[in-house]
Amino acid sequence: MGDKIQMPSGMGGLVRYFDEIKSKLTFKPGLIIVLCIIVIIIMIILHLWGNALLGI
Repeated sequence: MGDKIQMPSGMGGLVRYFDEIKSKLTFKPGLIIVLCIIVIIIMIILHLWGNALLGI
């Protein structure tokens, strides 16, 4: 058996991902909520009246 030296980890094994990647696109949370509501409304309209609107 050999003597093995283990160095302590500086961050306790935690990785800070937000320091590694900086996105050029930033969105406010309110905009994301409004866009989700718009998509939900479009999906409901297409579900209810999609055949008549698209002529299928």
